[in-house]
Amino acid sequence: MSHLVWDVSPVIFEIPLGSFRFPIRWYSLMFLTAFLVGIFMMHRIFQREQKSSAVFDVFPTYVIIATIVGARLGHILFYNPVVYLTDPLRIFRVWEGGLASHGGYLFVILSLVLLSRRYSDQINFFWLADRCAFVGMFCAGFIRIGNFFNSEIIGLTTNVPWAVIFARVDNFPRHPSQLYESFGYFYIGLVFYLVYRWKNASIGEGRMFGAVLINGFLYRMLIERFKENHVAFEQDLFMNMGQILSIPYILVGLYLVCGFQKKSRLWAWARA
Repeated sequence: MSHLVWDVSPVIFEIPLGSFRFPIRWYSLMFLTAFLVGIFMMHRIFQREQKSSAVFDVFPTYVIIATIVGARLGHILFYNPVVYLTDPLRIFRVWEGGLASHGGYLFVILSLVLLSRRYSDQINFFWLADRCAFVGMFCAGFIRIGNFFNSEIIGLTTNVPWAVIFARVDNFPRHPSQLYESFGYFYIGLVFYLVYRWKNASIGEGRMFGAVLINGFLYRMLIERFKENHVAFEQDLFMNMGQILSIPYILVGLYLVCGFQKKSRLWAWARA
């Protein structure tokens, strides 16, 4: 059976800077695309709902910093803590790779908390979270395409007709798990965007956020079954780290969808 052989260089081109050549990578381009698409969508949402432009002016800064810092720290804490504790300066070698989406998502949520508290007279946390949730799915989809270009986060070996041989890794046909994940995130993002456009007023604050958490991270847990483990210690675990770290997000999603937040201090605080 003939399979697609993927041997695309992760570097698009290089910019000569004296004796150094600065690489422009597909992954960086996809990351930038994710941010631009996300910012554009949120800008339209702010305009459509006539929300404060002062909040939107600082929104990108909060989210971009949170995504990068959270994803980097998540990778360090969840996958390679010993390596970085023995060589702390390695934390800053971002060109070596190492980002964890669970950490990025957590820090984005925290950034929305900080933003909503700073502008509590103009916006509340659940308004931001409900909309950023489905926008974030589109962003995650673009980033996974970047992983595909990098020939990383590869799938398990398989003989399905659509299997891909990642020539820069080995010669075995594998599940293109990056694309599985990307297409799924795009689909979830589109579905909840349409829900937002048609039913937003009747959903209830916090429920959109919770529903996206449940669907996004349940799908992530499913796709993890088609991936190679990231690090060796996962071989001894009942579930890999991607699945384990998805569970808290799903539980929070269930809490929100069921409306339990309305009976807690969180509700009054988040809507202040």
